[in-house]
Amino acid sequence: MAHAIKYDLTPLEDYLAGERDVDIRSEYVDGLIYAMAGASETHNTIASSFNALIETHLRDGCRVWQSDMKVVIRNKGQKFSYYPDIMAACGDNTDDLYVRTNPILIVEVLSDSTERTDLKEKFDNYTSIPTLLEYVVVSQDVPLVRLFRRRTSWEREAYRAGETFRLESVELDVPVEHIYRRVRKEVGMDVSR
Repeated sequence: MAHAIKYDLTPLEDYLAGERDVDIRSEYVDGLIYAMAGASETHNTIASSFNALIETHLRDGCRVWQSDMKVVIRNKGQKFSYYPDIMAACGDNTDDLYVRTNPILIVEVLSDSTERTDLKEKFDNYTSIPTLLEYVVVSQDVPLVRLFRRRTSWEREAYRAGETFRLESVELDVPVEHIYRRVRKEVGMDVSR
């Protein structure tokens, strides 16, 4: 006879309180907690370059964070908390200075271990956030940016090296090559002859 596995589900409030004072960050998926893996040098460099571009252009009253600010989502009766690679929000925050619930822009840099989650689970949950205007997924292996916008019903737009895209949420034109400028060799933009 098979036996069901019993999971002890953690309330979101307990997770949020416990997450403030930890050495290893975790994400929350409707009661289950998953430790986050560290990111590669290429991943961090891409995220830093993109974040810096947004930060220097962001209008007053808005803020941008890289990797350490949580977003909390309630979607179809379930609760989630993630650490987006980049998140921008405008206006007032919740009572919790460690959490945002009103982002206008979220960016995730893909890795082999996160691609499925970023393009399915997180896509479904992020796009349920009423304030979110754009979700951007950046490859760390090749110069490829996928952009999803609320105003186009989250239809995918793809941009490659040599192209520029507009982030309407923060009123910023972004050359794809700028995001990858410090990792040109790693993503195949500088090929030795």
